[in-house]
Amino acid sequence: QVQFVETGGGLVQPGGSLRLSCVASRSIERIGNMGWYRQAQGKQRELVASITKDEDTYYIESVKGRFTISRDNARNLVTLQMNSLKPEDTAVYYCNTGLYTVPSRDWGQGTQVTVSS
Repeated sequence: QVQFVETGGGLVQPGGSLRLSCVASRSIERIGNMGWYRQAQGKQRELVASITKDEDTYYIESVKGRFTISRDNARNLVTLQMNSLKPEDTAVYYCNTGLYTVPSRDWGQGTQVTVSS
């Protein structure tokens, strides 16, 4: 199973920005679709953004225009640029395989994003 290490979270004020990074333990080019998920306290984990090998992207409605997912296949790296953050974006963010895939059972530790004044 592929494993993931997420970094880049933190505490930010509303309207601020963060850039999350995820490194995979094996080739993301071979994996294909990659995604970022989040889980807020007391809620189910949800897919936030996904990117194909051809860099077609998908976003849930609530983050469209604010978040940007990207990938660097050579570095097995997936990033999530988050701008105009809102308190409702507060969650632990994880990466894993993306849309139309069965996520790896080995979820990383995630990275905490807290948006608060």
